[in-house]
Order: sequence, then C-alpha cells, then structure tokens
Amino acid sequence: MNMEQKNELIERLCERARILPVITIDSEDQILPMADALAAGGLTTLEVTLRSAHGLGAIRRLRNERPDLCIGAGTVLDRRMLDEAEAAGAQFIVTPGSTSELLEAGVNCSVPMLPGISDASGIMLGYALGYRRFKLFPAEVCGGVAALKAFAGPFANVRFCPTGGVNAANARDYLQLANVMCVGGTWMLNSSWLKSGDWEQVRRSSAEALAALA
Repeated sequence: MNMEQKNELIERLCERARILPVITIDSEDQILPMADALAAGGLTTLEVTLRSAHGLGAIRRLRNERPDLCIGAGTVLDRRMLDEAEAAGAQFIVTPGSTSELLEAGVNCSVPMLPGISDASGIMLGYALGYRRFKLFPAEVCGGVAALKAFAGPFANVRFCPTGGVNAANARDYLQLANVMCVGGTWMLNSSWLKSGDWEQVRRSSAEALAALA
C-alpha cells in the first residue's frame, strides 16, 4: 500500500467514524463491554491507546472477538510501539506527535498512520514523506477551529482529526470545517461510568454525540 492509498484509507475510516473514541483500558474486564457499548451507540471505529498495559491485549482481543469493529492503536510513541501495534492487528495507527523515525516507519507500515502534529512545521515534516492526513493534538491548546482555518490556506489538500479538548459542546464546530475528517474524544467515556460499569450510559452518550451531528 503506497502513501496515496494510505491517505485515502485513513480518510475513509475517519469520515465513516465522524467521532473517534479514544479509549484507555484500565482492566481486562472492560474490553468487551466498553467496545460493545460504544458500538451500540453507533461508534464502531475505535482508537485503543497504548497508555496502559492492557492496550495491546485489547487490540488483539477485539480484532479476534469483534471483527465487525475497526480497531486502531493510539499513543504510539516510537518504532517499537508501532511494530507491536501492527503485530497485534491494529488496522490503523495514531500518534500524539511526530518524529522523523516514526514518520519514516509509518511509510513502510502495512496499515495507515495518522501522525500527530501541533503546528505548520509538523505538517511539513510529514508532508515531505507523503502524509496528507494528520491528527491535530492537543487541538484546543493548539488553536482549535481558528488554527484549522489557518492551515487550510497553505495546506489546501491536507485534512485533520482534531483531538484534545474536543467535546460534546464543540465537536460540531470542528466537523463543519472542510479540512476536518472526524474528531477524537473521550467525553462518551466518563471515568465514573467506567468505574461503575455503567455501559448503558456510555451507549446513550455515544448515540447522543452522533445524533447531535446529524
């Protein structure tokens, strides 16, 4: 798969998702009920972060037991983590930032990568290697909607998935921009719901988030 094909694939995944839940698994018992609740609410493309020891195992299990879901790996920080995520079966890779080593590894990876950027220099570093789709992180801190509007001028063929500070109140503002494919967030995964196992609330919040974008 060449870079043009990878850009097209990650865009299709993002546009279909509209909202990309950013998931951190705290216990193995959470894996299936959390994914099932999100899917029941209409969110079927999931970014499972590698912030916890359960991340890689969650990716493997979801790929095996929930094949209808699209499962990506998030918080990939270096080449080793990328290789581990790819081996675990991740269907896409998301990074919080960009290094030359990681961007180059993503070019040769068998699945598309959505590299994180926070400014124009980061975009240009990835652009030189063929990347045209990026994660803006942390979106609100980096200028949010105003920054994305500014990027549209010099980077007319680049599109983004803003994450970081995106929530139910501002998701629609982001998605109205032509250069935004989808948004990433955690607001449908309130920590108190996860601790109490209130999966119905996760489902309801997911469904409400999508309905608000209709």
